[in-house]
Amino acid sequence: MFTILIGVIFLGWIAAAALGTMAYFRGEQRKPIHERNWGSETFEQLSESITNKKIDYAERIPAFIVSQ
Repeated sequence: MFTILIGVIFLGWIAAAALGTMAYFRGEQRKPIHERNWGSETFEQLSESITNKKIDYAERIPAFIVSQ
């Protein structure tokens, strides 16, 4: 009985961690991007692999002045 309880708690923790991670990355995909991360492809690759959703750059704008 105790083993089942620990198993259920462990599975609940794993599910909460997965949902929290997805929620974090989906939220970050919509936030303005900072200059230090502008050229970084690491975040894009990681967030797209976790959420299975491409970043919409119409929503994600720079949080700094872009000089042309």
